[in-house]
Amino acid sequence: MTELLEVKNVSKSFGENSVLKDVNFSLNKGEILGLVGENGAGKSTLMNIIFGMEVIANTGGYNGEIYFDGKLIDFKNPIDALNAGIGMVHQEFSLIPGFTVAENITLDMEKTKSSVVSKVFGKKLESIDSKENIRIAGDSLDTLEVSIDPNGLVSEMPVGHKQFIEIAREITRDDVKLIIMDEPTAVLTETEANSLMSALQKLSSIGISIIFISHRLREITSICDQVVVLRDGEIIEDRRNENLSIEDIARWMVGRADSSSKTREDIAKKELDQNDTIMDIEHLWVDMPGEAIYDVNLSIIRGEILGIAGLAGQGKLGIPNGILGTYPVGGRIIFNGEELQLGNTLEILKKKIAFVSEDRRGVGLLLEEPIFWNISFNAMQVQEKFIKNILGFKFRDEAQMRKVSDDYVKSLAIKTTSSDQKAGQLSGGNQQKVCLAKAFAMDPDLLFVSEPTRGIDIGAKELVLEALKKSNREDNTTVVMVSSELEELRSICDRIAVICEGRIAGILPPDASAEKFGLLMSGEKEVSNV
Repeated sequence: MTELLEVKNVSKSFGENSVLKDVNFSLNKGEILGLVGENGAGKSTLMNIIFGMEVIANTGGYNGEIYFDGKLIDFKNPIDALNAGIGMVHQEFSLIPGFTVAENITLDMEKTKSSVVSKVFGKKLESIDSKENIRIAGDSLDTLEVSIDPNGLVSEMPVGHKQFIEIAREITRDDVKLIIMDEPTAVLTETEANSLMSALQKLSSIGISIIFISHRLREITSICDQVVVLRDGEIIEDRRNENLSIEDIARWMVGRADSSSKTREDIAKKELDQNDTIMDIEHLWVDMPGEAIYDVNLSIIRGEILGIAGLAGQGKLGIPNGILGTYPVGGRIIFNGEELQLGNTLEILKKKIAFVSEDRRGVGLLLEEPIFWNISFNAMQVQEKFIKNILGFKFRDEAQMRKVSDDYVKSLAIKTTSSDQKAGQLSGGNQQKVCLAKAFAMDPDLLFVSEPTRGIDIGAKELVLEALKKSNREDNTTVVMVSSELEELRSICDRIAVICEGRIAGILPPDASAEKFGLLMSGEKEVSNV
């Protein structure tokens, strides 16, 4: 095999914080390299260096050498990397919401057609060939084996579809030699993820190399030719994928087994009063593009952890988003014996209902504000916590805000320089933990969490799930958890409701067989077991 990429003795520091330490590895042409490590291990920084992200040059550059296709490189911006044949699919989307799918996929690569005017005055006056661009976009989506309308607006697409659109854009480039994929399956269902795995293997077979970053270790072992493990900025292991086990990789990453393999048997059974419901949902409908629900009826038992499972596009995300007023909603919801005023988010939050959105950057965080401000903001605005009264005037109690935030930074192991660091500077997994802390700070009676471990490594996942269990157990918080990870739900929940085609298909105990869950997800009728 011929080497495409060689990283030699690469180190990087941000101030006094050493992020990468003498990193060495190489990648062959047409192979898939799995890059794994906990959040904060240095994966994103390493990829930013390779892709020429300007944050690297703006913070003093890096030490070491990188060779790409036989040439020493030191890209100062992503345009240089794209021109050299390197594409990157970031964990957070970089799509233009007001553009169509085809326009996003072919952006800066549009095919044009000549006219009488352009023949006289030059190519710059050629018009865009919309039909050809739609065809090209459709071909790229077909390669990924996903059904998405090239004419649809990106703003109306569910999160899972946006991820495929990002990937389709990169494989559309004519001269692409290497694609860096940062958690591309984090928002995908198992079926979608399997389709993507198949597509990546096709790309590999035609000579395109891939750096594949994923916290789903089964994906790493299933498609990667080589596995590189980063821990605290250092390469711990660099091996060919020959007889590697998930347990091996998990141990190298964090020194402990994959907590996702735990079953409900590990958790003490709670005694719940089936007649004591904290919330009754009646004929709920939510107009959330790509995740609409049509007629949901569900009772939530006080003190339980209720899971909501289902395939992408079936409506599981619509339930919490509708109840909290993110999208148009109708129906009837009774909370603690009182009917909620649907669509009035502030009044609903005042009832001690909290929500951790699946869209942490778009909905969950104030990216330009410090961590302590993010964690305390909702509690301050909605519940008037962290306010002190001096001579009749109200002031923010920043000392108390910092104390509470520091407690959550410690308990959730948020990797940060201090609670004064801006939320937008954190890794995706640590941003998710800030969102969770923000909800906990409100001391909710009922907490909705959507995809709480999306893009989080296995060590952080264990902390987040344990935090939810602790809040449920010690603070008597009723938790409703929406997740694409069925095994994750089975490890923590008392009951799991399965949604299909915008309705509850059934409710199962966490120890029900995978076949029963599969039947409900596929639309087969089955009477609730709970």
